[in-house]
Amino acid sequence: MQAASFVRIAAVSALGAATLAACAPTPGPGPIPGGGGLSASFSAADFAWSAQSGVSAIEGRVAGSACAGSVGLTPETPYTRHRFLNLYGSLDRAALPASEVRARSVGEASADYRGYVRDTTCDAQGRFRFDDLPQGGWFIIAPVRQGSGETVVLMRRVQTGPRGAVNVTLE
Repeated sequence: MQAASFVRIAAVSALGAATLAACAPTPGPGPIPGGGGLSASFSAADFAWSAQSGVSAIEGRVAGSACAGSVGLTPETPYTRHRFLNLYGSLDRAALPASEVRARSVGEASADYRGYVRDTTCDAQGRFRFDDLPQGGWFIIAPVRQGSGETVVLMRRVQTGPRGAVNVTLE
C-alpha cells in the first residue's frame, strides 16, 4: 500500500511539472549568432556572422499602411537585443508611434553598429526584399504612415534558415 501511494504522489508531481513546463515561455525562432543575452556594449565579433553572404532571403510586405521611409534589417546580437528591448519593449514584434520610440533612451548607437544594418525600400504595393543573407536572427524595422498621418514603426524579429526565403507580413 505504501508503494502505491508513492507511485501516485510521483505521478501527480510529474503531471504538475509537465503542466508548469507547458506554461513556460519559449525561446525565439532560432539560435542567436554571437550568443544570447543582452549587452549595452558593442562587439564587432558579435556582428561578424551578419557581414557574410548567404543563400537566404527575406520577402516582406507591409499590410494596410504605406511605407514612410526605408526598411531596415539589423542583425540580432546581444547589443541589438539590448537596444531593441529598450526601444520597442519586445524582442519579437512591436508597432509603436515613431515619436514614442525616439523618446526612449538607449544611449548613442555605436557608429560601427550602423555599418551592419542593411536597408531597402518598399515598392508601391508595400513589398520589400533582402537577399544574400546568412543564417541567423534579424530585426526588421519599417516606418509606416497610418491613415491618421501618424508615423508608426513596425518591428519584427525573423530567423533566416540555411537556404530559401522567409516570408513576413508587417502589420
